[in-house]
Amino acid sequence: MSEKPTIRDLNDSEKFDLLASVEHGRIKEFILQQVMTDKIFIPAYMIYQILLFFSGLFFLTRSVILAYRGHWSYLLYSSAGILFSFTVLVIIHELLHGLALKLTGAPSVTYGGILRKFIFFAEADNYVIGRNSFLFVAFTPLVMVQIIIIIGIIFWFYVPFVYFFLMVMTVHSFFCSGDIALCTIFYRFSDRETFTYDNRSEKKSYYYVKRM
Repeated sequence: MSEKPTIRDLNDSEKFDLLASVEHGRIKEFILQQVMTDKIFIPAYMIYQILLFFSGLFFLTRSVILAYRGHWSYLLYSSAGILFSFTVLVIIHELLHGLALKLTGAPSVTYGGILRKFIFFAEADNYVIGRNSFLFVAFTPLVMVQIIIIIGIIFWFYVPFVYFFLMVMTVHSFFCSGDIALCTIFYRFSDRETFTYDNRSEKKSYYYVKRM
């Protein structure tokens, strides 16, 4: 299919198979299914996360020890980094998803979340995207934020403020794990075209694969 399919095309059972319809409130369960299924991308990203986790744990522990010795600034910046990650960074992360959606051609983007489940999302209602566009949207926050963090680490490497960036890098990698897990759907059928779209009124995301 040379052109991007419409939602009507996707719902034609002779052209496409429905892979999944996911309620936004149950996205974490769906992500866990992808994590358990994938044997290539998730293990590689888990290694990356584990390395960052233990690095972050090391520097957080070190900041506590330094605070005990009277150098409170390290612990203050570490705490600020963690607080920033669970507040402002969440907004930045979703705004970057939204920006990426707009760059792929989405006419409008809306934002939402389920605070009690700590689920947040940017969506373009009934806007169909394929593999390449989805990967661009999924990876934009990871790449952009990590680049800024690395610049911050280099610039403030010899001062306590570097601990702020170290904590943000650690926490943000976990935020991105769901995005990475969703990407695996598109590579499970790498030899076939795959598409997805969000339905705002139904609060669902749909995933389709082109029939052989």
